[in-house]
Amino acid sequence: MAKQTQENVFQRHERDTGSPEMQIGLLSSEIAMLQAHVAANAKDYDAKRSLLKKVAKRRSFLRYLKARDLDTYTKISKKIGLKV
Repeated sequence: MAKQTQENVFQRHERDTGSPEMQIGLLSSEIAMLQAHVAANAKDYDAKRSLLKKVAKRRSFLRYLKARDLDTYTKISKKIGLKV
């Protein structure tokens, strides 16, 4: 259910699944879920690793978006709650 809500917020158009905004939104929701899991299960090293991989992937999408479209980058960063 949370995934569908994230999709509606970041979609460019109805069938959008691959835009950087969409990918950043999906990764952000997955990161939030993994952070809660890792907080409860500190010794789950596989979850920590996947969390770090998702953060790195989101970072690369943000870097790409910042280089291509600064206005969209600032909007997405504010929606997610990241420092700009």
